[in-house]
Amino acid sequence: MSAIAKTPERSSLQRSIEASDQRTLSSDIELTGQALFSGEDVVLRLRPAAPDTGILFQRVDFEEKPVIPARLDYVQSALRCTKIGNGHASVQTVEHLMAALQAMKIDNLIVEINGSEVPIFDGSADVFIDKISQCGVESLKKPIANYTLKQPVYWSSDEVHLIALPSDELRVSFTLHFPSSNVIGTQFYSYVLEQDSFIRDIAPARTFAIYEEIAPMMEAGYIKGGSLENAIIVREEKIINPDGLRFKDEMVRHKILDLIGDLSLIGKSFKAHIIAVRSGHASNIAFAKKLVKELVSEEESNVK
Repeated sequence: MSAIAKTPERSSLQRSIEASDQRTLSSDIELTGQALFSGEDVVLRLRPAAPDTGILFQRVDFEEKPVIPARLDYVQSALRCTKIGNGHASVQTVEHLMAALQAMKIDNLIVEINGSEVPIFDGSADVFIDKISQCGVESLKKPIANYTLKQPVYWSSDEVHLIALPSDELRVSFTLHFPSSNVIGTQFYSYVLEQDSFIRDIAPARTFAIYEEIAPMMEAGYIKGGSLENAIIVREEKIINPDGLRFKDEMVRHKILDLIGDLSLIGKSFKAHIIAVRSGHASNIAFAKKLVKELVSEEESNVK
């Protein structure tokens, strides 16, 4: 099933959200699912947190229950997913959850997890969005600091490019170019990060792969939890998922989802126009480390 979705205009509700205090969940959320790479069954518990806590992951399956801040400084690797860690404790595939938290304006949260990987669910951010929407959010009555960009920032390596331009909104424009597959081909999508449009246009977009590229990894046991239930699979130039695509350009939308999740590890609410060409997790993180150095608080910007 294919669909084409449009991004709505900014609403007064969204403007009020952007200007609001820090937020957290109204109550605990518990989710159980299978990890994509390890195949392990994992339990996640999302718990409200106090102002200025940020997003913290806690490995409750360790005796000492180590805490891992969801920040750039704690990124350990970013190959096929983004992995954060603190010493011997780590959590990978955090990007879909982090994107959902960013879109829903959740600034403070404790993510208790009893395994090494966030469950993949259906390969999108839909499950997280649904649970957060059902739970609701709570204002913490403390203003959130907003940041802006004063000059362009760019990062390039071969055919991968990321650019941030000053803007009065957070927009992501992504060009996906997949010359090895005619089915994927070249896709472009430009999107302003807003809660309602994220829920409708970005959150449902699933991760994807070319079967011929991942088959050796599956045979070697590196993708134990992968299936047609949690990824779009292209095989012999055909989408083999029985229900097809959710959007005609679902792949590029998922790339935007991943980018939003990776950039959320900056740990600051900021505005900029992000232009990405063929980027993935590793380049997203490298770019984020460069971008964070150029962000200036709006209060400081006004003083200057």
